Amino acid sequence: MFNMKRNKRSPFPFIITLSFFLIVIISLTTFVFSSPLFTPPADKKVPTSAKTLLIPKFSLSSFIPQKDKETTLLAVGDIMLGRYCNVQMLKLKNFSYPFLKTADLTSSADITFGNLEAPFLENCPTAETGMIFCARPEAIEGLKFAGFNVLSLANNHILNYGQGGLEQTRHILSSSNILYSPLSSFNNVAMKQFNNVNYGFLSFDLVTYPNTQVIEKVKENISKVDILIVSLHWGAEYQKEPGSPQKKLARELVDAGVKVILGHHPHVTQPVESYGNGLIFYSLGNFVFDQPWSEATKQGQIAKVIFEGEKIKSYELIPIYIHDFCQPQPSQ
Repeated sequence: MFNMKRNKRSPFPFIITLSFFLIVIISLTTFVFSSPLFTPPADKKVPTSAKTLLIPKFSLSSFIPQKDKETTLLAVGDIMLGRYCNVQMLKLKNFSYPFLKTADLTSSADITFGNLEAPFLENCPTAETGMIFCARPEAIEGLKFAGFNVLSLANNHILNYGQGGLEQTRHILSSSNILYSPLSSFNNVAMKQFNNVNYGFLSFDLVTYPNTQVIEKVKENISKVDILIVSLHWGAEYQKEPGSPQKKLARELVDAGVKVILGHHPHVTQPVESYGNGLIFYSLGNFVFDQPWSEATKQGQIAKVIFEGEKIKSYELIPIYIHDFCQPQPSQ
């Protein structure tokens, strides 16, 4: 009979092996959760341990204040697409002819504004002379080609063909997505939004209606928009300087909150004035108009105003010269 003695096994190899496997598992877990390839499902809760291992991504731009975006306004003076200008367009079979030399410039702005001095009219008679103006409906193609998106209808010729002519004009402009600031816009400011800023337009014909209460009408509308731009058909024809009543009214309008005043009707240019927080363009002169009988009436200006947020950042005047009766060209 054999007397067998049982051998005791040492626990150390097992402990070492277990420790090794635990180290491997922890290392693999750390690698997987810290890897950029690991993206927890959006609909599942991420374990706390995993959250602490994820490296958040930061953008340097989030710590830098962003400037307000800029908006550019280009404004021109009187646009009259009738009379001899109409004759030229029909002769050349090109209703964009007046704008061929300026369209690259005018279409580059966010807001392109002008004073439409003649109504659109079906069967508009062709005439080289006279003081009753109208334009053919096809002439809208030129305004679209040039990028005009806001027009004033408050002037002393828009009713040359009565209410019917005005209604046709409104319909054609609306159908072409061109905003108009109408003759009776006193309580209905025309509005456009760019870069989260609301721009409003009010237009007044002070030649036909000199007793209009402009200040009161502006105060009724100023709170509806962020920036209010006022178009004024005013002043004396062919005079190079504004009168004292114009200066007084313009400054009162700026004091009331108007940012930009766009003047027309004299058919010649007049000075620009920086006053308070606003700009006053007393007259931008002609833009498209068949008045070739003097150098002054063939010279006009395009006002370029750059807004930064709700403030005027800068402005400049771009001179133009009208060739061939109705085609303005930059003269810089």
